[in-house]
Amino acid sequence: MSARVYLDHNATSPLRPQARAAMLDALETLGNPSSVHAEGRAAKALLEDARAAIAHAIGGERRSVVFTSGATEAANLALTPALRREGDEAPIDVLLIGAGEHHCVLQGRRFPPDAVETLPLTCEGVISLAALEEALARRSGGRVMLALQAVNNETGVIQPVAEAAALIHAANGVLVCDAVQSVGRLKTTFATTGADIMFFSSHKLGGPMGVGALAFRDESLHLEAPVLRGGGQEFGRRAGTENVPGIAGFAAALTAATADLAGEASRLADLRDALERRLLKVAPDARFYGSRAPRAPNASAFSIPGLAPRIMLMALDLENVALSAGSACSSGKMMESHVLTAMGAAEKEALRASLGWSSTQEDVEEFGKVLARVVDRMRSRHSAA
Repeated sequence: MSARVYLDHNATSPLRPQARAAMLDALETLGNPSSVHAEGRAAKALLEDARAAIAHAIGGERRSVVFTSGATEAANLALTPALRREGDEAPIDVLLIGAGEHHCVLQGRRFPPDAVETLPLTCEGVISLAALEEALARRSGGRVMLALQAVNNETGVIQPVAEAAALIHAANGVLVCDAVQSVGRLKTTFATTGADIMFFSSHKLGGPMGVGALAFRDESLHLEAPVLRGGGQEFGRRAGTENVPGIAGFAAALTAATADLAGEASRLADLRDALERRLLKVAPDARFYGSRAPRAPNASAFSIPGLAPRIMLMALDLENVALSAGSACSSGKMMESHVLTAMGAAEKEALRASLGWSSTQEDVEEFGKVLARVVDRMRSRHSAA
């Protein structure tokens, strides 16, 4: 049996050796970081070193970083009317969201339904800035929050976050950026995005699962309604004893991921382009989604006319190639893609190949060979039927 070819880094990326080493070291440290004795102080030092490393990577302050159990919790924490800037007395009136946002934004918000407005995407999967301007004009005088991902998790399309931030800030609003698929793959800082709040997840960039972070541009934003209440951990923004080994692994993974962003982005773009060439050689009629828009270097969403993506997914898996059908949070349920629907695509499902730090040229070549067999077999069966 040939080795597995793993092309699903947007769902989760294999644990980096640096993260594994940091976690093992942290597991040897006894103590609760909230305790004042020597053991507690040692755990606290690991926690704060990790917080400082993550803050440095995103161009933020150490106290701006709040650790969570993942991006979903972070989104639920941030997307609330009870987020206030110093000097503001009224809560936020409306939440604007792009139609292609991740489910943790679409479903995880704490706004009432009548205070949420969805903004359309272009046919290439980019949020419509014209629609954003129109929405802001209608809401003139109110307090507005925009939730916008930096990179779409299904298509890899890069969203115009900085441009949207300029529009939002001109309207005295707040921008919350889902940077899950961007941090560690593209230069993603408060300066480059213009975001007021960003959130991201450890396991997307080679850290452990079950750890994420929410980061604030500065301390002028106050979260008045924490989701988890209890002790005063995480500067009162998120109660609960911190997962020190997981957080240490998270910081190590992010440090490794950002060590050579430009070089790794170039390597992944070359692999992604090679993968798409092999796909077109097997199926010249293959359709790619968002390929004419700026994309992250590691992801490709595609379909082959006449071949059901979910059947292809299972056939590839049986031949040791792991892809996904859209978001990992929904593909296991075989749901149609809301992203493709928002793009106006005729297809409702697509396959996603996503590369990462462990991906190689050999993976791409093996994918091409397996895909050729799968497509030939599926088309032969279709013709026979």
